[in-house]
Amino acid sequence: MAGLSKESIKLVNIFSDFRDEIVRIVEELGAEAALPGALDTARISVDVPKDAGFGDLSTNAAMVLAKPAGMKPRDLAQMLVEKLAQVDGVVSTDIAGPGFINIRLKGAVWRRCLAEVLNAGKAFGNSDVGGQVPVNVEFVSANPTGPLHIGHARGAVFGDVLASLLGKAGYAVTREYYINDAGGQVDTLARSVYLRYREALGDDVGDIPEGLYPGDYLCPVGEALAKREGDRWRDAPESEWLPEIRPFSIDAMMALVREDLLALGVKQDVFSS
Repeated sequence: MAGLSKESIKLVNIFSDFRDEIVRIVEELGAEAALPGALDTARISVDVPKDAGFGDLSTNAAMVLAKPAGMKPRDLAQMLVEKLAQVDGVVSTDIAGPGFINIRLKGAVWRRCLAEVLNAGKAFGNSDVGGQVPVNVEFVSANPTGPLHIGHARGAVFGDVLASLLGKAGYAVTREYYINDAGGQVDTLARSVYLRYREALGDDVGDIPEGLYPGDYLCPVGEALAKREGDRWRDAPESEWLPEIRPFSIDAMMALVREDLLALGVKQDVFSS
């Protein structure tokens, strides 16, 4: 019996490798007339057992082939485990429940896998399954009206990891941040910054009116605007200063966002207005 060679057992493919081996065993049993020929093996799977005490791998092969083979699942499982016991790297096999097969591997298999991981370094797990198909992952995309909070941090980490996994799998990934910089919310931001601007000029603006953003994070933005513009907009009508202060305010908020994302190690490829 050919079996799996030591070189062919790879951690990244260990499940598919053993599935291929089981399919080969089924075909071998078919050639020996112990099983009907041309059985459909598409539903065979090899997975991690639900309980680690059952072993390293588990397969449903006997369960899904029993009916088309005209056999009881446990009887078919017995035929399979006798063959699987001869595969290089297998310590033991056993039949569980109605016919699931559990497989325990030698420690040498895992040591070879660890060596493979170490030797591959960052390239370990690389795949070309994506075929460089373009994938756009848009994440975080918080409204540009204030700093990021912990909920945004969760989305940033999740989105970045997802993008990294897709890239690892061979997709051409673009990380996008959609800047929702249209509508009433950015007008509200600009009005809030305008009050902090006047405050920076020395005006007593009193309490921030309800409906505006009262956060102290806008104080430095108002100060920066005052430093750049002086008192140019102090007595101007809103129709004049709003179109000017709006983009200034958005840029200031996005600078905070970019700073926070970089602190998390997240770098977006595209920021779309």
